[in-house]
Amino acid sequence: MLFFSVKCYAQEIPPIQIFTPQDYDAEDQNWAITQSNDDFIYVANNKGLLEYKGASWKLYNSPNDGILRSVKFVGDKIYSGGFMDFGYWTRDKLGVMLYTSLVDDRNFSIKEDEEFWGIIDVEGYILFQSLERIYIYNILEDSFDIVDSEFRINKIFKVDGSIYFQETELGIFKIENGKKVLIIPEVLLNGNILVNIFNSDANLLLQTKENGFYKFQNGKVNKWVIESNNLLSQLSIYNSIRLKDGSFLLGTIANGIIQLDKDGKKILKIDKSNGLSNNTILSVYEDNFGSVWLGLDNGINIVNLNSAFKVYIDNLGVLGTIYTAAKTDDFLYLGTNQGLFYQPNDSDVKFKQIEGTKGQVWNLSVINGTLFCGHDKGTFLINNTRAEKISSELGSWCIKEIEGHPNLLIQGNYKGLTILEKYNNTWRFRNKINGFNISSRYFEFVDSNQLLVSHEHKGIYKITLDNTFSKVIDYKKLPIKKGVKSGIVKYQNEVLYSNKSGVFNYDNNAESFLKDSILSSLFSDEKYVSGKLFNDRKGKKLWGFSESEMIFVEPGKLSTEPKINVVTLSNDVRKTKSGYENILYLSDNDYLIGTTEGFLNVDLNKLVEKSLKVHMNSVRYGALPDELTELDLVNPDPLKNKFNNIRFNYSVTNYNKLSTSKYQSRLIGFYDHWSDWGISPETFYKNLPHGEYTFEARAITDGILSNNIMSYSFTINRPWYFSLIAIILYIILLFLFLYILYFYNKKHYERKQIKVIEKKERELELEQLGNQRQLIQFKNKNLQLDIENKNRELGMATMNLVKRNELLSNIKDELSETKSLADVSKVVKRINKSINNTGDWKLFEEAFNNVDKDFMKKIKTLHPSITASDLRLCAYLRLNLSSKEIAPLLNISHKSVEVKRYRLRKKLELSHDDSLSSYIIEL
Repeated sequence: MLFFSVKCYAQEIPPIQIFTPQDYDAEDQNWAITQSNDDFIYVANNKGLLEYKGASWKLYNSPNDGILRSVKFVGDKIYSGGFMDFGYWTRDKLGVMLYTSLVDDRNFSIKEDEEFWGIIDVEGYILFQSLERIYIYNILEDSFDIVDSEFRINKIFKVDGSIYFQETELGIFKIENGKKVLIIPEVLLNGNILVNIFNSDANLLLQTKENGFYKFQNGKVNKWVIESNNLLSQLSIYNSIRLKDGSFLLGTIANGIIQLDKDGKKILKIDKSNGLSNNTILSVYEDNFGSVWLGLDNGINIVNLNSAFKVYIDNLGVLGTIYTAAKTDDFLYLGTNQGLFYQPNDSDVKFKQIEGTKGQVWNLSVINGTLFCGHDKGTFLINNTRAEKISSELGSWCIKEIEGHPNLLIQGNYKGLTILEKYNNTWRFRNKINGFNISSRYFEFVDSNQLLVSHEHKGIYKITLDNTFSKVIDYKKLPIKKGVKSGIVKYQNEVLYSNKSGVFNYDNNAESFLKDSILSSLFSDEKYVSGKLFNDRKGKKLWGFSESEMIFVEPGKLSTEPKINVVTLSNDVRKTKSGYENILYLSDNDYLIGTTEGFLNVDLNKLVEKSLKVHMNSVRYGALPDELTELDLVNPDPLKNKFNNIRFNYSVTNYNKLSTSKYQSRLIGFYDHWSDWGISPETFYKNLPHGEYTFEARAITDGILSNNIMSYSFTINRPWYFSLIAIILYIILLFLFLYILYFYNKKHYERKQIKVIEKKERELELEQLGNQRQLIQFKNKNLQLDIENKNRELGMATMNLVKRNELLSNIKDELSETKSLADVSKVVKRINKSINNTGDWKLFEEAFNNVDKDFMKKIKTLHPSITASDLRLCAYLRLNLSSKEIAPLLNISHKSVEVKRYRLRKKLELSHDDSLSSYIIEL
């Protein structure tokens, strides 16, 4: 944002807001300006139609890429004229302006290179003026009449419902019943080109381009004699308007703007040297709020003529930062970081520095008609434009009267306190007060010889002085929190101490401070800028500065409660020096405020509380945050779920330079609480869930809430997987799933039940098998015992047979050796009979089969060729008997046993390497 510039001459000007072509993103020249019923501004620019709603500019390109020369709001349409075309703009449901030409498909043709410079509405007609014709459009009938001209038509004018225009070389015409009627011939105009025509006491006031004003009365044209005629004769006026207050505002070709009152006296002159961005004024328009819009040859300016503020900017840096100011009957004085400056009252002459005052000026005090200047170098007595140094005590912070001692003054210095005295009708330094050397920028008396001194880094001291004000009898530090940029002041006979923690009242009896809840709420914590308060004795006000406001307190008229008044002007805008704020009473509710760039004038009588309306400018939506499209502002269709990024743009039509609008918003259905106040007129929601929403926004301007809460409702559809069909499908699937789950659970439990039953059956079977096994084991054990018994019996029988046969064989051998064979032959026969007794074999075979009953069958099955004798040998081999043991059982020799074994091997078809015994045993 650009601020204001002021030439060396001291003219306070209204606040001016500047827009460059870069700000509105179009070309430099702006030919006409109008305003709609909703207070939006429209400008005819070289590139097209500009729209401004208080927050940002929007450009609508010319329909034929030509220059727009004229624009006029009528009804609900914005009419515009340009190169070989004119028509109107209307807003669609998306909030976008659309153009409709009134030239197409008509029974007339636009002249080659014809441009339309003026638009006027009257009684249901719209008149479009080019340099050659006037086209009269009947809105109701959608028809045209054309007023042709032989010569150039410079401009068209509307005065009290009548239409006038000047045709060069012929004079001034009036349109009556669709026809032009000459009312002032050219000879009376004396070659003057008219810029405008105004009503003047039922007559016509003619404003010319270069020769000021003329009055047309009783058929004569006479010069309007005003004191500004000399000024006007030096200017070339391009356009003008009469303001609502009856004054005239003239836009020049090379000298900015001139404001004249209704009597023709100059009120204001502003050009590029003191505020405007360009001296060529192509168009002038007064808006609904009393501000004047200027379409320039290079940019757009807003002059807040009705503002309560006027500004003076030290653009050349001559003054510096203003720390203090004073006004006498003849002069206005400014104390700055560069010295003391003065200017005669009610003049535009530049400020001049008083000789000898170069350096920091801390304080200006008018005491009983005498102006004192507290300076870094000491104290000066100011007499009109001269300064007389009366004290060399460095750093005179402030000077105060001492009650009951009219010839004494006390001042705070860098190193304590000093006394000035009036001697022989002049003031001089008397003495330094000994015993206290702390910097005393702020101090106030609490009784005749006691005072409080505030030091922002050390705290507050209570000092007791002797009766001669020569020394400090006693001083002590009071129990109150110190604070940076803190201050102390006496108001309504109460001493107030202010720091970031709040504002405190001093109780002298208790020597303590009590917090003032009302004042503390205005200046403490996040609102705190400085604790410096001002007792405006003339205006009977207590002034203070917060972060966003200037506040003044007045005594209550019908109660003891103070009246709190707020002037909304933020610290950034007012540009005061924090901790060194200063304010000067000029006249009835008119004040001067020193800043780092000059000063402000504020007229409290002009402060108007106006509530503005919040407008929805656009709603844009999309699937991606950086790819958004416009949404219907009236009846938006439900949005697909993926298009859930939504940006809202809104604004209030606040065109005041020194005014700040802040906004709050909320999205009901998502977050119902209002957001914090912020300056951005835009809210962006990303990835909103589906649902029904209502977006709301409101604004606050100069502490006044908007007169409406802007509301916009919309819906984001459910995703396809949450649609009604999908939900029905989900229900079906859910029931199907539940059925399947039931079915499988049933099967599962059935299988589980079967498994349990099978398990029980298996356990039962296992238990039965276990019992059977135990029984079998028991039987096997018994069988094993029987087998062992049988084996023992078989072994015993076998051994008995072996031993018997061996015995018998031995006996037989011994008997055979006797000499009388006849005697023993009977015995031998009986022995052989006993050895070959088959009964013994049968007994053995029976015992063997009891032990190994399947062996005989198995070997006969495998080897059918074996004989009974072979079976007998196999049985003995099965018992693992040796050939020696087998021989007696078979009653053959050992060698015969080997032969029988050999033959058995053959029958059994065993190889040489196979063991016969092993084969028989393992079989």
